Amino acid sequence: MELVGDLLARDRRTGDAALVTPDGRERTHHDLITNGYKAANVLRYLGVRAGATVAVDPTPGFHTTLAFLGAAAVGAPVRFDPAAGVEAGDRVVLAPVATAAGLDPEPGTNLAAFGGPPDLPDTTHWEQELWSENPGMPPSDVAPADVAVVGPPREFTHGDLCSIAETAVERGEMDAGTRVVLRRPFSDPPALAAGLLAPLSVGGTAVLAPPEPGEEAGDGTGDSRGDVAVAPSDADVPEPRRIDPAAFASTTE
Repeated sequence: MELVGDLLARDRRTGDAALVTPDGRERTHHDLITNGYKAANVLRYLGVRAGATVAVDPTPGFHTTLAFLGAAAVGAPVRFDPAAGVEAGDRVVLAPVATAAGLDPEPGTNLAAFGGPPDLPDTTHWEQELWSENPGMPPSDVAPADVAVVGPPREFTHGDLCSIAETAVERGEMDAGTRVVLRRPFSDPPALAAGLLAPLSVGGTAVLAPPEPGEEAGDGTGDSRGDVAVAPSDADVPEPRRIDPAAFASTTE
């Protein structure tokens, strides 16, 4: 895997579980890839092209996963901070409907909301557009050196994330039967690569852990949900094996 968008290759569509969202719902690799195509087309409809930044809510979930994969497929860097995206004038800002209601982007930035219909007519209803979109993959020209995630702490290219994912597969002994529990927000790029991209790259399952009350999304513990946890070294996780994403922080610098 050289590009994040390689995860959406048509020949990777299977009926095996690819993603378990915080509500416990499973999506297959076929579901994830097909909806990833749709997400890419929604973003293109909203004006996203290669190099145009998309700001996405950092909470791990189905729609934030689709937005990241769709943006990566068309060569658009993702910033996991909607408020910062509004301030920077990013091409598209995607946030939960309650968060989107408090955002006021300047002309040139398209605001999209998920989790229900938005109150304002000029805010795109993400789910509505997604379900009606063409499931065909749009053409793109992306290189490993292109930026996939905008910092802080720094920019991560497609090559950076794929390299981290490959290392995580080796250290976590991941294969198609492995369930990897991500207990960090998407705004932690090494954790995103190790907890989402790594298991998907080998046909395994990424499990997005729900946040515990009073904790940031992705930081919670609770009952074991898989084989490998991607979490900080000081986190009390129930999974039998753990990968600390901080260990990858300097591997691609």
